[in-house]
Amino acid sequence: MSFLVRFGISLEKDLLRKFDSHRKIKNYANRSEAIRDLIREDLVKAEWKGNKEISGAITLIYDHHKRELLNKITDIQHDFQKIIISTQHVHLDHDNCLEIIAIKGSSKDAQELADTLKAIKGVKHGALSMSSTGKEL
Repeated sequence: MSFLVRFGISLEKDLLRKFDSHRKIKNYANRSEAIRDLIREDLVKAEWKGNKEISGAITLIYDHHKRELLNKITDIQHDFQKIIISTQHVHLDHDNCLEIIAIKGSSKDAQELADTLKAIKGVKHGALSMSSTGKEL
């Protein structure tokens, strides 16, 4: 069970004004929620830098008409099957597809998989969304 601890911080007036403006744009109910989220985001980044077990998603946009592209994507996914949890294939239109790859494993392997997939000729865009398994938060 987690216990709530209150503490104070000192900020320059202008920085606090900017933070409050940012908090409102992001729809945080209060400063505490915004600060908690910033702390968690920094902890997740540390997990990725520390090559710990992470989770995340890789998204790819590609032209499915590109010769051998789907075979290359599938072959690479088989090479990284130890970290791939699930994949979802979506037809965006007649030419373009979206592939969403859910991953869990070391951050090094996740980054290598994302970089390998994004480098395939015919992939129009690729992104790696980094997250945590939640164990360290």
